Amino acid sequence: MTDDDLRSRLLAAYDDQMRGFSSGPDTVRDRDGCVVRLTGGHRGFVSTPRDVGVRGAGLDALIARQTAHFAAHGQAFEWKTRGHDLPADLPDRLLAAGFTAEPRETVLVGRAADLAVDAAPPAGVTVRRTADPADLPRIAAMETAVWGEDMGFLADHLLGLLTARPDEVAVLVAEAGGEVVSAAWLMLDRDREFAGLRGGSTLPAWRGRGVYRTLVAHRARLALEHGHRYLHVDASDDSSPILQRLGLTAITTTTPYVWTPPV
Repeated sequence: MTDDDLRSRLLAAYDDQMRGFSSGPDTVRDRDGCVVRLTGGHRGFVSTPRDVGVRGAGLDALIARQTAHFAAHGQAFEWKTRGHDLPADLPDRLLAAGFTAEPRETVLVGRAADLAVDAAPPAGVTVRRTADPADLPRIAAMETAVWGEDMGFLADHLLGLLTARPDEVAVLVAEAGGEVVSAAWLMLDRDREFAGLRGGSTLPAWRGRGVYRTLVAHRARLALEHGHRYLHVDASDDSSPILQRLGLTAITTTTPYVWTPPV
């Protein structure tokens, strides 16, 4: 199979299975025609099929219905677009409707069996799975240090997932000398072949030592144990080259467009 054949096969599976969201403990999932909508949580989300099926004024009306819905809830939301979506002017119409584009990410997919390698953590680092609520603020504090913005909401988000869907999320923490140096989690949706890689942020002093590779391999093994064939992730420009070296394939891009209700 050529690289192009592999990419086409992975992209088709992704489009078939990954165009929606699972509701969480503090969210409500519903539909507006082709739109899958998630209300609640840290912020709302919208996802669509590859082709939304409307053009021009019809597309503007579809967008307006979503902003009206989330305005009524007083909530910001993300419209998740992919680089191969249609119509091609969807991003321009989102911008015209008051959305702001966030940094583009690369959608990567890999076979869990290929990624479930033996990858021990570096000396002095331990990796463990946790569902202990006391670990979650520590993870959020590490994320805050990495990204330079308040990520405190992450502790509540992970606690909600672990409480409502304990069989569908696996949280891993990497520690050195009692300090959280990296953390990652895996979303296990039983209705899909795909398991989602989330998190994976690592303190700068611990990058390049194999911590991230260990967390990917550990999650790949967990995915296989739960019957998932693929891993997928929306990767930043920093993470994408690392993940591609580990064996994931870039199949498309995704750009979040975020709308915030006026004050």
